[in-house]
Amino acid sequence: MNVDEVQKLAEAVKGEIAKAVVGQDSTIELMLVALFAGGHILLEGPPGTAKTLLAHSFARAVGLDFGRIQFTPDLMPADIIGANLFNFQTSAFSLTRGPIFTELLLADEINRTPPKTQAALLEAMQERQVTIDGESHQLSARFTVVATQNPIEQQGVYPLPEAQLDRFLFKQTVGYPTLDEERKIISAHGAHKTAMEPEAWGVEQKADSARISAAIDAVGEIRLVEEIVDYVAALIRGTRENPELQSGASPRAGAMLAGAARARAALDGRDFVIPDDVKTLAPALLRHRIILSSAAEINGRKVEDIVHGIIEAIEAPR
Repeated sequence: MNVDEVQKLAEAVKGEIAKAVVGQDSTIELMLVALFAGGHILLEGPPGTAKTLLAHSFARAVGLDFGRIQFTPDLMPADIIGANLFNFQTSAFSLTRGPIFTELLLADEINRTPPKTQAALLEAMQERQVTIDGESHQLSARFTVVATQNPIEQQGVYPLPEAQLDRFLFKQTVGYPTLDEERKIISAHGAHKTAMEPEAWGVEQKADSARISAAIDAVGEIRLVEEIVDYVAALIRGTRENPELQSGASPRAGAMLAGAARARAALDGRDFVIPDDVKTLAPALLRHRIILSSAAEINGRKVEDIVHGIIEAIEAPR
């Protein structure tokens, strides 16, 4: 598969998702970038902004098996990964697989469960495998987590630990639709009393495992010249040298940004990365990887403003 075919595949997927979800173009693009770059994405937004429908429609369009876990305070790690249970008929233990054994996992309201349970996803997100009673079990090579969290409610939520956040390639802020988009949502969805599956909206499968693998291979061939490498390194180091930040991004973030930029270039039909690929993806990749200093918090500074300031301060190659 060449980059033109990757672009056509991406456009076909976007067209199918648009049958069920109004707007959310930037979020859909980030989800495609995450899929082709082998990453995961965290969606933060208020209830009712179609995060669940978007994840389900995305899985349908790209041909991935879809699974959902509703995270709650009483959820245990075994409820996610599964456990070895004793079978009285065979007098032996047998593996009962948890819902994590899927290809696209929607971790709904991930911050509603304690850190111990959140940590059940760490190995799966990093290694695409889980360990149950000392034995490793492989997940799908396409295993992707789309997690959601609500930024409004503060009661009964547990902030995601840094190690968990670092496993997400992107953190995307999902906002309310524009007036025109909201009118379309009301017209299209207002006639239905209950939520409908993507299939009911006419969302069709446009890819399969083989085509996704071919697209990922094509992304790996995208050219990344030294000037772009230097630019990525300067952005990452800029977060660690900023006096308003207590903690900046790690070298791993730089490698992930480079890989994501390759994927975005392919979505645009190019076989080379340009500075705009890096600049466009940097906010979503950095916003959850930096921590404000105490002085910056007291002064009311926002992570988003500091990230954009760093991006603007570092000159992009020409």
